[in-house]
Amino acid sequence: MTDTTRQPGPDGRTGTVEPVVDPLAHARTGFDDGPSAFARPVEGDPLTSVPAAADPAISPVQDEAAPHSPVPVVEHHVAPSRPDADLRDADRPGSGVRLATISRTGDLVFGAMTKGTAVLLVALVAFVGIFLLVLALPSILADQDNFLLSRNWQVSGGDLRFGILGLLWTTVLSSLVALVIAVPVAIGVALGLTQYLPKRVAGPVGFLVELLAAVPSIIFGLWGLTVFGPFLGPIGTWLGNALGVIPLFRLESDPKSTVFVAGIVLAIMVLPIITSISKNVFEQTPRDQIEAALALGATRWEVIRTSVLPYGRSGVISASMLGLGRALGETIAVLIILSQPAPGSAFTPSIFAGGETFASKIANNASEFDSPSKTGAYIAAGLVLFVVTFLVNAAARTIADRGVK
Repeated sequence: MTDTTRQPGPDGRTGTVEPVVDPLAHARTGFDDGPSAFARPVEGDPLTSVPAAADPAISPVQDEAAPHSPVPVVEHHVAPSRPDADLRDADRPGSGVRLATISRTGDLVFGAMTKGTAVLLVALVAFVGIFLLVLALPSILADQDNFLLSRNWQVSGGDLRFGILGLLWTTVLSSLVALVIAVPVAIGVALGLTQYLPKRVAGPVGFLVELLAAVPSIIFGLWGLTVFGPFLGPIGTWLGNALGVIPLFRLESDPKSTVFVAGIVLAIMVLPIITSISKNVFEQTPRDQIEAALALGATRWEVIRTSVLPYGRSGVISASMLGLGRALGETIAVLIILSQPAPGSAFTPSIFAGGETFASKIANNASEFDSPSKTGAYIAAGLVLFVVTFLVNAAARTIADRGVK
């Protein structure tokens, strides 16, 4: 729109309409129907003249209708398509980034090795069980006595009369005596190493306790027979006289070579296993639980009772079961310490009596493996020991897994 004014004519009544120059006309761009003559730059005027750009790329403004537009016009150039446009940036030359080729050969080889090892171990255990069962089954079928309830052991000649009741009782009783003595001591040692003793003292003490596992079992047997057995003889006699009314504590044989002595020696032998596992479990107790109990004013014993022991309960139980499995299979120490009962003697359940375990029975009569029937009888005893030990270790594994969940 253009402002106009009427100019008077010669007679004073008529006139003509002429446009009036608008000083702001140069800013009205994009609203008028066409470019205004007054909005164009005047040649020679330094305020309105715009120097022409020599290079369109430097000053790409081409629209004469808006010569003073502050927004530059940017031209977009589309690069021509290349035949390798679908390639990755890492494969283009000059990109500066190159991805390494990922190979799964190591993972496949390692996975196959671990799976093969696991399958091999399971196959070995199954092979041992099948081997024992195949060799023992003919003798068990030819047995004239009850294999599980008889105490007889007569395998000479063609008449087989043998049972594992006495062997099973002595094996389990000596192992339980060892467990009752070893577990409290192991827990106390583990708590002392982790909760009470400073690290500079706990390290050497823990090393000495674990060093007991390196002592051969024959050394423990000789020590128990010559030193520890005579030392415990008076104690066994006193306990037998005081508690003799109970069949479990009745004096039946020399107190120096009884299940009681063998059980204490087994307790010393399994102590490193239970202590080591319990110590590792107690060390994993969350620190925030301990600090929270201390912040509430709990004493050291209350911290152990409310935080450490509940957290490590499953680990201690599994460690105890593993120690029990170790005691069940001990051979040489028990063979040296225990006195063998006379053939045909009455059965006694006392811990102050002699006896034979599965392992000591087999080791003591290895020279009689001169016929398939005799060999099968002793292998049958070994089969029972294998099953008992396997069940004990399976129970330990189950308890440990349940504690983790």
